[in-house]
Amino acid sequence: MAKNKNKSRKMKFKSGDFVLTILVLALVVFGIIMVFSASYYSSISETGDPYAYLKDHIMWAVAGAVLMLITALLNYRIYRKFAPALLVVSLILLLLLLTDLGITRNNATRWLGVGGFTLMPSEVAKICAILFVAWFLSVDAQRIRSFTRGVFPLLLLCAVYFGLIILQPNLSTAITICAIIVGMMFVAGLNLFYFVAVAGAGAAGIFAMIKTDEDGYWLSRFTSFLDPFQDPLGSGWQVIQSLLALGSGGLFGVGLGKSIQKTLYLPEPQNDFILSIIGEELGFVGCLLLVAAYIILIWRGSQIAMNAPDRFGMLIASGITIMLAVQVILNIAVVTSSMPPTGITLPFVSYGGNALLLFMGSFGILLNISRHTRTG
Repeated sequence: MAKNKNKSRKMKFKSGDFVLTILVLALVVFGIIMVFSASYYSSISETGDPYAYLKDHIMWAVAGAVLMLITALLNYRIYRKFAPALLVVSLILLLLLLTDLGITRNNATRWLGVGGFTLMPSEVAKICAILFVAWFLSVDAQRIRSFTRGVFPLLLLCAVYFGLIILQPNLSTAITICAIIVGMMFVAGLNLFYFVAVAGAGAAGIFAMIKTDEDGYWLSRFTSFLDPFQDPLGSGWQVIQSLLALGSGGLFGVGLGKSIQKTLYLPEPQNDFILSIIGEELGFVGCLLLVAAYIILIWRGSQIAMNAPDRFGMLIASGITIMLAVQVILNIAVVTSSMPPTGITLPFVSYGGNALLLFMGSFGILLNISRHTRTG
């Protein structure tokens, strides 16, 4: 009987989190369908090929599936050796954006280009930050209780990442990375007083950035979403079209492929505003089911973190789960005009090769951690 019990536990050890795997793959397939639907007219207008975005997205999805398989099989403990080096690499990539290698699109320099290949360093920075913070806080569990040895170095890292990413400019990703780092600090045992102080300091920093902006760029970004109808043909155009799409969808939507706003009214509907098209075509019920899928993913990620076999695995799992949660919240907030449009993608669903590839790779790491626990 003891042998059977050990055999059962060994099989569970090898299988990984089945629910998480199915949900990720389902979201990726759903994303392929919605990217095709949302991008159809934009693709014709920009390339003359209605399937251009679809073919590109499928290619990245396949690459993401391969990366997810590799990271799911690769023992997560190996990242402990390379975490500091990966942090340096991510910072170098962000600095390269300030050189001639940086590619500017829509007044933002967020891509590095070499030949026909483009890379978003800010996406790479997210997973590098997670691995580094997990290593930093697992080497010495008492670091987080010391301001000088644990809290201050990570706050400095937040400041460096924030400063480099805000230069692109890319406020949402800067906020995301800082939220990931602070969230991991809290999971590791950050004193509640420090947590509140850090959150307050972050809010004060953003306020100071707005007040000292001589060009008024950030002030206009922060105020335009409050009343987009003040400038309906300018800064408020995209948000207004998003709200029209969501309102038109009603309870059950107008039907898959039948969106009106994607017919060149809503700019870049396949990217960070794809939820608007989902709401228009599939309605409130479709959005609700999508949010439910994300909630289950967050729950499974939390379970994996709580049952991780060591502190390093727990912190990586927590960081990846926090990254998913923050990005979903920010994307929904942008689409519903609850915060300024900042270009944050909807995980696994939005068009965007770098984001899809790295999210799938990250969840492969999460799967590997689940394979090493006997109780999760």
